[in-house]
Amino acid sequence: MGLYSRQLQTHFEHVTKSLYNPAAENIKVENPSTSEEVTLRGVKGLGHTGSKFHRQQRVNCDSLFQAIFSFCLIMMEIPVFTLDAFTNLRFKGNPAAVCPLMHELSDDLYQRIAAEMNLAETAFITRINPSDNFTTGSRFRLRWFTPTTEVNLCGHATLASAAVLFKYKKNVNPKLVFETRSGDLAVAQQGDGYIMDFPLNPPTQQDANEFRDLIKTAVGNHPIQGVYLSANTKKLMVRLADSHDSSVLSTLKVDPVALQRSETSGRVKGIIITMKESPDCQKGYDFYSRYFAPWNGIPEDPVTGSAHTVLGSYWSKELGKKKMLAYQCSSRGGELELEVRDDGRINIAGQTVTVLQGTITIATDQ
Repeated sequence: MGLYSRQLQTHFEHVTKSLYNPAAENIKVENPSTSEEVTLRGVKGLGHTGSKFHRQQRVNCDSLFQAIFSFCLIMMEIPVFTLDAFTNLRFKGNPAAVCPLMHELSDDLYQRIAAEMNLAETAFITRINPSDNFTTGSRFRLRWFTPTTEVNLCGHATLASAAVLFKYKKNVNPKLVFETRSGDLAVAQQGDGYIMDFPLNPPTQQDANEFRDLIKTAVGNHPIQGVYLSANTKKLMVRLADSHDSSVLSTLKVDPVALQRSETSGRVKGIIITMKESPDCQKGYDFYSRYFAPWNGIPEDPVTGSAHTVLGSYWSKELGKKKMLAYQCSSRGGELELEVRDDGRINIAGQTVTVLQGTITIATDQ
């Protein structure tokens, strides 16, 4: 029996004892999987006294509760939302699935749900304080899974998670804090979007020859201006020469399978390709990028908040700016507002659009 199943069985045993109490009239019960409240009638509510609540009636109730318990095991429903992040247009930006959960599930089940959703990331939000709910609570636990693995940091799925709590769970707090593998991440509403407080991950310059095969696979014969590695995030950043137009980056054909084959040391789990906006361009962006992470099951990530914890640090120094507007020029595309702070962190802001809302129905012991 899985963790959720044991919690559910304990819950129904408590309800059963309450209903058998001779004084029980109406018992309010919370459905553990959806947090919805229902009312059941107890002994007194059914018109019985303690002495008249016969054994056969108890057996009938036992059978009823076993049936309810078995049904819940088979039919556990998990709410799921899919939002496009870092965009205000549907089918642009980066899609993330978000599942707000009243109880923790097993790691294996998290991974299988993420594989089923088959998006760059699926986020799972759970309560830290059992007395909290998604409307009044201000601190939650947040985990992110790609189709193949759990990751330490994800920007677009954090943005989407906050949007679900603020928009659909009507959270009343001005700021939410998520406890994650990367520490506390705060998100607040800002105009039509949200602003995230993320760690900054400055990269260090590398000898391009150390990554010659990987760079060749990524950018072909295009001249580059520098190679940098964020050891903390295992993201390698390759800067294209300033002589390039942004169309070179947006039309670049990258083979994710070949990328993965060309780097097997474990030092790199994602590659960022970036360039500065040319002076004669009037689009208003400070820099462009694309991001590939086949090592984590993501051939190309459309818009990547975590990559901008590296990019923001680098371009802030290069451009001499604290506030920047970035565009990730994947086929879907998306923009990020960045502000590098003096305390070694970075604000990343963006918008979201909801494209799907529904439920995942599973057997809890699968």
